[in-house]
Amino acid sequence: MASASERRCCSPHRRFDVWTEKCVREFAHIEEVARAGGRVVTLFSGGLDSFYLLWRLSRHPDLEVHALSVGLGGDAEYDDSAGGLARLGVRHVLADRAAVFADEFVAPAIAAQAVYLGMHPVSSSLSRPLLARVAVELAEEVGAQLVLHTANRSQNSLRRLNTSIAALGFDGYFGSPYELDAIGRDEKQAALKKAGFPDFANRSHSGDSNLWCREFESGLLDDPEWFPVPEDLYTWTAAVPPDRPDRIAIDFEAGRPVAVDGEPLELPALIGALNVRAGRFGLGRYSGLEHIDGGEKVLEVREMPAACLLLHAYRQLEGATVPAETMREKLSVEQLWTREALEGRWFGSLRRAAQAFVATVAERVTGRITYRLDRTGMAVLAVEARNALYLRDRDAWERATARSSVHFATD
Repeated sequence: MASASERRCCSPHRRFDVWTEKCVREFAHIEEVARAGGRVVTLFSGGLDSFYLLWRLSRHPDLEVHALSVGLGGDAEYDDSAGGLARLGVRHVLADRAAVFADEFVAPAIAAQAVYLGMHPVSSSLSRPLLARVAVELAEEVGAQLVLHTANRSQNSLRRLNTSIAALGFDGYFGSPYELDAIGRDEKQAALKKAGFPDFANRSHSGDSNLWCREFESGLLDDPEWFPVPEDLYTWTAAVPPDRPDRIAIDFEAGRPVAVDGEPLELPALIGALNVRAGRFGLGRYSGLEHIDGGEKVLEVREMPAACLLLHAYRQLEGATVPAETMREKLSVEQLWTREALEGRWFGSLRRAAQAFVATVAERVTGRITYRLDRTGMAVLAVEARNALYLRDRDAWERATARSSVHFATD
């Protein structure tokens, strides 16, 4: 049975506005909470926004600050800032949740074919409920009355994190001071430089990274009408494509990727291997506009080689094993699943109901897809499915079914 807090938060039409009495939306709200001292947990990525927030918090000597960095298998910018955190008097907490992220969030997204309006696989929206969960767990462990993050009004993470924290039943204050305090990048950089932290002066964009996606936005990528992406932003897809093609086989068991070229791999390792092998051929670069809370749209750029390959492979194998009418119905459920994840309602009953349908269909999706990767992209070479619905010899099938029809007609 759902808890009272879960029932309040999980309505698909419930907006975050109902929690304004517990909502931190500007630095003045932090000042009010900080006067009483206590403890605060803040999500810390190592970027400009999160370090600036820590610097502001460090100016409250009675406030015990826990900076939480959650490892999801991506780039670890925060390693470069460890010295700065010590100077600020902040306790740095590292939590490795890459395996949890892959198992509980990415694997369901693969089976749900979670793609934003046909443009790109969903990415950061998968990590936000996990970040919220780890932050709430740490807050409960250390007795923190305040949980902070650094999403701003032009980032969907604002509602995803706030809604997730509320859905988890956190009783303290939470939110982002950047929701109403729109402090520019130049202002933050200048303040940190003056305070003795010059390393942030030349950061030209915001980034988010996990094992499923590397994502870039803001700064030099603000304007959709002109955004040549610097090649040095890319990592997985940065190499010059090899002259020789690659052949790669991906095995699925009940909808879950389990092996590459016959070698069993845990999902984080499997995704990592495909990011490298598919990325070498430039697969998985995406750019597109995503809506924010008021309906406006912002530009985001991504590289997701493993996601590109795994979502395609899953659909191929699903087509080989799942009846057509079930697949048609699943298309609408996929959009429902994706919408609920994108809107921050991961812990809601509607997303869980959609997930139950997706998981039931996935039970049939077992087999192997073999690809050829080359400079032109990817091509399917073989589909091998357990309990397959496809025909391997049409002529033989036609002869057999024709004889059956004749026998039926003469009986």
